[in-house]
Amino acid sequence: MYQVQGKLYKGFVLNSEKERFFNLIDKRMHRYKDLSVWQKAMDLVVEIYKITEKFPSHERFGLVSQMNRCAISIPSTIAEGAGRNTSKDFDHFLAISLGSSFELHTQLVLSNRLGYVAMEVVEKMELELAHIQNMVVKLKKSLNV
Repeated sequence: MYQVQGKLYKGFVLNSEKERFFNLIDKRMHRYKDLSVWQKAMDLVVEIYKITEKFPSHERFGLVSQMNRCAISIPSTIAEGAGRNTSKDFDHFLAISLGSSFELHTQLVLSNRLGYVAMEVVEKMELELAHIQNMVVKLKKSLNV
């Protein structure tokens, strides 16, 4: 079942209608990929995965899992918000993304205290997180909600 501009389609959809449907979805999905904050957040996810790869194996289902999920949440929530219909919804999802970034920062600090991550690495990630947080805040302000 497909819904295109309020019109519900069941089962077989003509090729031209199917193309229009997927073109509408494509336009919405491309919006978030063009956001530099989403791109930077994706880069951050890769860095966090590289960092947590070196953690002790007993942290695999604890701190490693939590940090990876938290990092993934930042760009994922931005993308989900961009796919919403209103600026108010997008603003709400950006706030969640911002919260995830602060949660990740806390986990990085804890990782350092536990001796899993060097302070230099934490400081580098803090700069990246601060940059992403500033970008999210500016994007939120630009929505005029």
